[in-house]
Amino acid sequence: MIITTTEKVAGYNIIESLGIVIGNTIRARHVGNDIVAGLRTLIGGEIKEYTGMLAESREQALQRMIAKRKDLHSAGIVEIRFQTSMIMKFTAELLVYGTAVKLQKI
Repeated sequence: MIITTTEKVAGYNIIESLGIVIGNTIRARHVGNDIVAGLRTLIGGEIKEYTGMLAESREQALQRMIAKRKDLHSAGIVEIRFQTSMIMKFTAELLVYGTAVKLQKI
């Protein structure tokens, strides 16, 4: 399976576009992490609690998108994009989307 942010895949022709595939997750902040993050904003540096939470969210959204690709029996996903948005106070959505395609090796 090939997943790329580009429009084309080197060495392959796209022979069919199967539609958009989407994966997402919505996460709420943790009060304990907020306290530590607040302290880190005073002294500077990476807020590792949120970095880890976002990395986990990206992976979960990506895996959900890949599962949708399997339902379409596609060989890959092109032009993937990640997007975040606030859903309500203290929660955020991480969304990944792309186009499922059938590929033919050149």
